[in-house]
Amino acid sequence: MKLNIKEIMTLIPQRYPFLFVDRVEELVPGEKIVAVKLVSMDEPIFAGHFPTNPILPGVIIIEALAQASGILAAKSDVDMAGTPYLVSVDGFRFREPVLPGDVLKLVSSIKKHVKNFIAFSCTAYVNDKVAAEGELLTALVKGPA
Repeated sequence: MKLNIKEIMTLIPQRYPFLFVDRVEELVPGEKIVAVKLVSMDEPIFAGHFPTNPILPGVIIIEALAQASGILAAKSDVDMAGTPYLVSVDGFRFREPVLPGDVLKLVSSIKKHVKNFIAFSCTAYVNDKVAAEGELLTALVKGPA
């Protein structure tokens, strides 16, 4: 299953400039998602994050992985009686810099689902090298997003 930006915006509440998933290339509901973030020099973050040597901040990479994970949860056979909120970031390691012009591949797999908690194993790649990897935990919280 593939998704374009319009389909993505029906599944998660984020919008520009905080929407970090540009497309979904592969989605296996309940299992795995492969999504893409296109890193552009035009992004507002680069005006202040090392403007003479721009690099995508690690927190943005984690947020992009969390958004991809949210899309996976929304398209899975998970009781989505709530909005997925990020509650834990564990064991992240940053291995390669992500620069303007890069294509960031976001891979997330559901590791465990218990009640209203979903654990994800996540890896971000740039040029087929691991840029970042770690685990995320979300909680499904009832109420407005």
